[in-house]
Amino acid sequence: MAVFDDFLKLDIRVGTIVEAKVFEKAKKPAYKLRVDFGPELGVKNSSAQITELYTSEDLVGKQVLAVVNFPPRQIADFMSEVLVLGTYSEGGVVLITTDKDVKNGDKLG
Repeated sequence: MAVFDDFLKLDIRVGTIVEAKVFEKAKKPAYKLRVDFGPELGVKNSSAQITELYTSEDLVGKQVLAVVNFPPRQIADFMSEVLVLGTYSEGGVVLITTDKDVKNGDKLG
């Protein structure tokens, strides 16, 4: 069982998707995302298997939450630097978003 201190180790931030492209070399359908986390963290890459419910056009400009302190992960020829968060729902993954616009880099707290 996880304890609260385990949760505190995660650095979860808000970022805005600035680019979304189909990830042709991924084994499962995915997008290559570029997410802006503000001046402290900058723009980071993420591979996201969210093609069931989102087009690349839907994603650009959307604010999402992501874990920014996991080690980078090589996926095919792409280095995924952050884990964009979502729920596994009936029709596919639904992104965790903000209900109001906030500053990129704001921490989940």
